[in-house]
Amino acid sequence: MDYLDPMEQNLELLIGQTLVQSPDMPMEAHHDSRGGVLIEDGLIRAVGTADDLRRAHADVPVTDYGDALILPGFIDAHLHYPQTAMIASWGKRLIDWLNSYTFPEEMRFGDPDYAGEIAGRFFDISLAHGTTTVASYCTIHPESVTAFFDEALGRGLRAVAGKTCMDRNAPEGLRDTVQSAYDDSKRLLERYHGRERLSYAITPRFSPTSTREQLEALGALWAEHPDCPMQTHLSEQTDEIEWVRELFPEARDYLDTYEATGLLGARGLYGHAIHLEEREWDRLSELGAALVHCPTSNTFIGSGLFQMDRALASGVRVGLATDTGGGSNFSMLRTMGAAYEIGQLTGRVLHPSELLWLATVGSARALRLEDKIGRLAPGMEADLTILDLSSTPVIAQRAARASDIWEAVFPTIMMGDDRAIREVRIMGKPVARV
Repeated sequence: MDYLDPMEQNLELLIGQTLVQSPDMPMEAHHDSRGGVLIEDGLIRAVGTADDLRRAHADVPVTDYGDALILPGFIDAHLHYPQTAMIASWGKRLIDWLNSYTFPEEMRFGDPDYAGEIAGRFFDISLAHGTTTVASYCTIHPESVTAFFDEALGRGLRAVAGKTCMDRNAPEGLRDTVQSAYDDSKRLLERYHGRERLSYAITPRFSPTSTREQLEALGALWAEHPDCPMQTHLSEQTDEIEWVRELFPEARDYLDTYEATGLLGARGLYGHAIHLEEREWDRLSELGAALVHCPTSNTFIGSGLFQMDRALASGVRVGLATDTGGGSNFSMLRTMGAAYEIGQLTGRVLHPSELLWLATVGSARALRLEDKIGRLAPGMEADLTILDLSSTPVIAQRAARASDIWEAVFPTIMMGDDRAIREVRIMGKPVARV
């Protein structure tokens, strides 16, 4: 191990339990009950046993978290920050829910003050739940994108977002045009993509709310900027799929509405993807595209059960997400718990290691950011979540009987909330709780 002179470096040693997970194998992880993470200027410099790191860096300041678990910050790979204020709105199916709750709320985001207020609130809530990176849809209003990215910049966060584009099947005031979708997206992309820790995502909401011409325009923009991610929705509900068949009678399937318009690629993020046909699985796997599982949303809106076993075996990248506010909780812990429950219903019981992997490494891979975030490894950005494994009496009494780290962490996955988040660090610096 290569050690540095602490007198010349901005170093800090964090001590606690550590989990070092594999970059591509969800079931491979190394647990150290007394591990250490050495941080240097916002990056992870070294990971090892606490004793070894202490001996090598005797003069480095130490923060000792005791039995708390040091993890990479959680990564939420699909959400809608403009829906923060209307999360947990009662019932209905997807289309009714959009018309009744989502679209009226999104109308308000042309007001930059309101957009800024919600962006600030959203990041406060997400960070309190241990989420350090998000991929968000904004609204059709450029102001909503500016508010989101400016808030992320002010906090030094890694974030992904884009202007949502819709030129049909949406209310007056929430429709753009083929040209304005392209022009606004390009202008925002050029302003924010690659700036500090930001990535711009080209963002057609989904095929029913975009004409073929608008999808083609956004496909052309993606071809011009292939290093950008592209995010959209795919096969969330069966009645949505029937609607797509009516709107695109020439398409072979739902995925083909994107494929035929230049919106299918390795950097594509396809949210939900519950009811896929064989050809769709084959094409997504061939390209190594990313599917994002949104379990609390899928149960809350009654969409169906994601086929995790098929997804993990197919070669696609798989991320995990809250889908705020179709999802019913901001917590990635609750999202992991819901993924476990859906796995039980589909015959694919997810191990705690797999659940944590999906919320960190898996989502980082889906966002093509696995070289920067998602693991405790040298060179990675020091976005960290410190997890209290005894945050409530009921969790503590179960964790006390644990025979290994997986039994200790699983009660927190199933029953934990923001009380389980002892501390969050962004680029090595503690985040003040609001």
